[in-house]
Amino acid sequence: MIVAIMYREFLIRSTSLTWAFFDMVMPLVYLLVFGVGLDKSFASGIEAHGTMLSYKAFFLSGVLSMASFGIAINTSYGFFVDRDNGLFYEFLTYPMTRSQFLVGKILFNCLLSLGQSIITIGFGVILLGVDLRWEHALLIISGILFGTAGWFFFLTPFALRIRRNDMFNTFINVVYFVLMFASSLFYPLEQLPGWLRTAAYANPLTWHTDVLRYATVSVGQPNTVMIEAFAFLAFMCASFWFSVHTLHRGVLK
Repeated sequence: MIVAIMYREFLIRSTSLTWAFFDMVMPLVYLLVFGVGLDKSFASGIEAHGTMLSYKAFFLSGVLSMASFGIAINTSYGFFVDRDNGLFYEFLTYPMTRSQFLVGKILFNCLLSLGQSIITIGFGVILLGVDLRWEHALLIISGILFGTAGWFFFLTPFALRIRRNDMFNTFINVVYFVLMFASSLFYPLEQLPGWLRTAAYANPLTWHTDVLRYATVSVGQPNTVMIEAFAFLAFMCASFWFSVHTLHRGVLK
């Protein structure tokens, strides 16, 4: 049943080349526009955790984190389409568990996220000269896969409970804006005001970005990054439990 759900996700993506192009290429566009543009503004580099590096190298992990969040948004939004045409409720009658349903959807989209990340990292290394830590390749892959899954499971209960399309879009934009700018995605946290720095350290997007930043360019303290990695795993597991709980209890209310 998991493979069947993955195949359905593939069919949905393959029928819209524009959507597939957007998923695969837009992270690279973000890196080229923001990374290269702001790199010129920080000609002497940017300091993060006592390390000086170019802004494009600093921002690469932010782009990968944004891409994972974007994949999760698109995947969770698919619940609206399925619910409007009645397919979602039909799925609930099939001989599969709710967990299999969620895992099938996220496995395909994790592979999609991995593909777009390979494109982004490849061009970042070749065109922008980012010095990637290849010895951390397994950590990079794990960060991308678990990050995409975590954000999907986080958004799923809201997609299932919010009935109006415009309300869900408003919710997504507000949450994305708050999480994105109260995180380490665009800038180091050391020089931020105390209240904003505290909020950023409690932000799962910061945990995800910091893990990817350490994996890609070795910026950050290993002990701190390990704590953030376990915190994000706990966030992902809690979100998965709440998603399954919503499918069992709250989706028909």
